[in-house]
Amino acid sequence: MKLVIGGYAQGKLEYVKKKYNVKEEFIFDCALPTKEEIEKINPEEGDVLVVSSLHKWIRKRIKEGGRPEEEIASFVKKNPNAVIISDEIGNGIVPMDPFERVYRERTGRILCDLAANAEEVERVTCGIPQKIK
Repeated sequence: MKLVIGGYAQGKLEYVKKKYNVKEEFIFDCALPTKEEIEKINPEEGDVLVVSSLHKWIRKRIKEGGRPEEEIASFVKKNPNAVIISDEIGNGIVPMDPFERVYRERTGRILCDLAANAEEVERVTCGIPQKIK
C-alpha cells in the first residue's frame, strides 16, 4: 500500500493519477470499495485502486458509529496495491468541538498506522511530491 498525504487542494489526486496511470473507474472518493465494486471493475495485474479523501470517509464512519481503524486495516490487507490519499487535518488550532477533536485524533492515528505499514509515503504540496518513506 502507498500513502499520499498533503493539505487541501494541493494536487494529491492529480499526482497519483499521473504517477500510477490510474483509470477513473478505479478511483473511490470518500469510500472504501466493497468486494462487489472491485469485482465489477475487474482490476488486472498492475492496476491500482485509489481511495481518495480518506479523511472524509473516516469522519463519516465515526459519525455512523463505525470502526474505521479496523475497516481500513482489513481493506489494506485485501488490497495491498492500493494507493490511499488523505488530507493532513491535524495541523493548526485544536478545535473546541468535542467531535472534531475525536475525529482529528482518530484520523491522525489511522494515518500513523497506515504510514508505518506503507511501502511508500509521499507528501504533496503545490502538486510537487516529497518522499517521506
